[in-house]
Amino acid sequence: QVQLVESGGGLVQAGGSLRLSCAASGSFYSINAMAWYRQAPGNQRELVAAITSDANTDYADSVKGRFTISRDNSKNTVYLQMNSLKPEDTAVYYCNADGDYGRTYFSGGFDSWGQGIQVTVSS
Repeated sequence: QVQLVESGGGLVQAGGSLRLSCAASGSFYSINAMAWYRQAPGNQRELVAAITSDANTDYADSVKGRFTISRDNSKNTVYLQMNSLKPEDTAVYYCNADGDYGRTYFSGGFDSWGQGIQVTVSS
C-alpha cells in the first residue's frame, strides 16, 4: 500500500558522485524513519544511512564523511548524496521507510522497501 521508488543510480568512476532519490506514495498518515541499505553480491544487506522524521541522521562507519542523507517531508522523499565513491560502494541500494497508516495505534503501521537500484563504481 506504500510504494517506494528509487532513482539516480548508475555507473560512475571512483572519486565521483551520485545522488539517489526515493519517493514514497500511497495512502498513509505519516512516515517516521527513512533509510538506505545496500547489498553487494555475496554479502548481506547492510544499513548505510538513516534519518528520522525530525532529521536526526546516522551513518555506517564506512560512509561517514562521504555520504549525506536528507529528506523532504513535503515530497515524502529521501535522498542519499554519495561523494568520493569507491569501488567497494558498488551494490544494489534499497530505500526503506516506516510509518503509520493513521493517527491512532489501532490504525497500524508499515515498513516498506523499494525495488532496489544499482550503483556501480569503477576503479
